Amino acid sequence: VQVVESGGGLVQPGGSLTLSCAASGFTVSSSAVTWARQAPGKGLDWVSAIYNDGATWYSDSVKGRFTISRDNAKNTVYLQMDILKPEDTAVYYCYGAGSVRGQGTQVTVSS
Repeated sequence: VQVVESGGGLVQPGGSLTLSCAASGFTVSSSAVTWARQAPGKGLDWVSAIYNDGATWYSDSVKGRFTISRDNAKNTVYLQMDILKPEDTAVYYCYGAGSVRGQGTQVTVSS
């Protein structure tokens, strides 16, 4: 059972990125998948989740800017991030099948 995050990078404020969380060993449509982030020197910050029934959740800090979705055929969950701000800079992690976490993907928002 594992998840692999990808799609991070350097983007200017106001820009967009799409993160991917590719799952294996479990089915994303049957499990809650969550995105969290950790900025340097700070604790883990829960960002968004998608549940097995398709319901979604967003933290107040990203609501209206981030969109979580999944592709059942690819067994992958995505996090579309728009109107990025410098405070969104962090390592982004995907959690699935309970507590399985990937290695993370770095997102840096800077001019």
